[in-house]
Amino acid sequence: MRTVTKRRWQGALDVAVGLFLAFVVFVGTLESRSYWELACGLAVVAGSVATARRYPAVSLGIALAGALAVPFPYGDHVPVWVVFVLVAMSYQAGLRMPRARPGILTGTACAVLGLPIALVFGQDGLGDWAAMVAILVFAGLSPWLLGRYVRVRGELARSGWRRAEEMESRQRLVAEQARLRERARIASDMHDSLGHELSLIAVRAAALEVAGGLDDAQRDAAAQLRTSAATATERLREIIGVLREDAAPVEPVQGDLGELISRARASGLLIESTVDCESAPPMVARAAYRVVQEALTNVAKHAPGAAVTIRVLSTGTQTDVSVVNAPPPAGPLPGAASGHVGLIGLRERVRLAGGTLRAGPDAGGFAVTATLPHGAAPVERQETDDDEPGPSTSARALELARRDVRRSLIQAVAVPLALFAIVLAVAGIAFLYLWNSSELPTPVYERLRIGQPRAEVAPQLPENQRAARPLRSEPPVPAVSGVACEYYGAGQSWLESDYAAYRLCFADGKLVAKDWFTEGAP
Repeated sequence: MRTVTKRRWQGALDVAVGLFLAFVVFVGTLESRSYWELACGLAVVAGSVATARRYPAVSLGIALAGALAVPFPYGDHVPVWVVFVLVAMSYQAGLRMPRARPGILTGTACAVLGLPIALVFGQDGLGDWAAMVAILVFAGLSPWLLGRYVRVRGELARSGWRRAEEMESRQRLVAEQARLRERARIASDMHDSLGHELSLIAVRAAALEVAGGLDDAQRDAAAQLRTSAATATERLREIIGVLREDAAPVEPVQGDLGELISRARASGLLIESTVDCESAPPMVARAAYRVVQEALTNVAKHAPGAAVTIRVLSTGTQTDVSVVNAPPPAGPLPGAASGHVGLIGLRERVRLAGGTLRAGPDAGGFAVTATLPHGAAPVERQETDDDEPGPSTSARALELARRDVRRSLIQAVAVPLALFAIVLAVAGIAFLYLWNSSELPTPVYERLRIGQPRAEVAPQLPENQRAARPLRSEPPVPAVSGVACEYYGAGQSWLESDYAAYRLCFADGKLVAKDWFTEGAP
């Protein structure tokens, strides 16, 4: 019920975002009255919002493509809806993408496609290119990095709570182990005391059996008493010995391997098995049963749908157990990694049986193998990563998560600033080059005569025209058919805001007008 309610709220939020962006598109196109731009904007909003949750990379690509779809809307007119849509969809894509690579590839592809188009075919050339870069960086990259930061920070918080729950579970497990160890000590004391008393009973029964003055029935009863006492002593040693640290489990197997595998198959696991352990001693058979049981439990929990191969083969001296699962078809389940408590207990059981256990990744899946010698004593405990001094696994994982959060925050701030600095540097260099290469010397301008052929004037003109020229006080263009005007610098510094320019107008290959005008002229 809670999941259905959450999905309804998410759907309502998506609808609200889509309606708001559609309203922004409609308002933004009122002034230009471009129906093509309106249709394009609504299509971009619908496509990006519809795919935002399931396919965030596709949603980001549609929003970025929307900035390229309107033919060069930069310079004097920048459609506001492009910025709004790109900010909203970039943030949501960064928030919902489990990995950063699809977003990086999508943004890079759109930038590689759009920047050359804006630079080569745009009406304002370098201005269109700079505006395109600014929109991609501040409306696309910055919100996407912010969304990534929020996602990583949320994962850190959730991971911290999961770690706290694991620590509480481990504390309860440690307390339970302490109680079990105390019970084992009590059982050991009972074994020593009761074993001694039962041994005395057996000795007295043996003495009574050979004593004189008893008939055959009484001697038979004494013999049965001695046998029962000896059997009880041996049974007590086997049962209580399981609880000793230096003894291996010897109680009979509580279940059959074939029955265990059949139940696992019935539950839906895909299992291929080969089992031959008839000659295994009881404690080895029980350890093999527990290895297979724990491995199948882990497959069902962490690799649903994966195929499993089970091999349990006994020879005269040892039993080899192997449980290998293939990679899960849908990938590993999301969430925190397992605490490996089951494997720790399983490794201890195999150790007490005198064997060795190996568990780890295998060709994309996971493999659990055990070697169980027949009649072997418990092996010495081996130091593991959990026994080594230093930071715990939880502390290391938490530190890595915190490092990712700090890195994502730095990227969200530093990357846009660095790109902005690069854009400013490139634009500044290009501006200075165009400014200096479009300067027309004053003596050359004064020597020009009305009616002079264009071919005669061309060698004296700069290689580029002035792009940063006065926006006001320009004289009217001569009313001549086919007139074309060129603009060149008039000797003022680029540091001055009062720009000045020379204008040369040509018609039919001849100079028809030359003018000087400045920004501050009335």
